[in-house]
Amino acid sequence: MAHKKGGGSSRNGRGSNAQYRGVKVYGGQRIHAGGIIVRQVGQTISPGHNVGLGRDYTLFALVDGVVTYQHESRTRRKVSVIPYAAEAVH
Repeated sequence: MAHKKGGGSSRNGRGSNAQYRGVKVYGGQRIHAGGIIVRQVGQTISPGHNVGLGRDYTLFALVDGVVTYQHESRTRRKVSVIPYAAEAVH
């Protein structure tokens, strides 16, 4: 008698769901308030002006505007959202 069940992939397919991490909105792109900018593991990119930090380190916009990335230090990056009114001045 065989010990293994023959053929088929009926015993497969129990993997976990994908996390879909990464940068969702790049520099210079517009975003609405509440929109997700970055989904990340740990705080590799820090929140700047008008950007909130979620419980799972997700960065999201607090106002409507344009996304900008800056270097906080030699190794750390920071993302901010410039509101539309302030963008017209620059």
